[in-house]
Amino acid sequence: MNSIYNKTSNEVMITRINSLTSESKPLWGKMTVDQMLRHCTSAANVAFGTQDLRVNFLMRFLGKSMKTKIFNSAFKKNSPTAKEFIFTDTKDFNQSKLELIECVALFSQGHQIIKVLDHPFWGKMTYEDWDKLVWNHLDHHLNQFGV
Repeated sequence: MNSIYNKTSNEVMITRINSLTSESKPLWGKMTVDQMLRHCTSAANVAFGTQDLRVNFLMRFLGKSMKTKIFNSAFKKNSPTAKEFIFTDTKDFNQSKLELIECVALFSQGHQIIKVLDHPFWGKMTYEDWDKLVWNHLDHHLNQFGV
């Protein structure tokens, strides 16, 4: 089973990221490749406590109630996301790719790298929850761009 903490699995994910180019186009959705890279980096950075995420009570309740279902299935195309993870401007592709690779590589240090065990949207998180969330989220967006 793939794990974002496992060095071999982690390297596979990084290889997929490295296969993206500035010309990569989405198979669905509106994001450009650099926006997707930044989106994935920001979402993963919540685990490290370096990305703030503001969620109201109703959304937190919704996240908690959907967590088990979402974490144990493939992400759906065009699902809503937090405003903190939406980028509409463009940024240097190579820099965005490097930042995501560095972020993903941090997970290979093991679960002790995780600093947030109470996710603002999903609620109480285990290290296994973070593994599923980060892996499935990255996999979803890399599939979106055909890699």
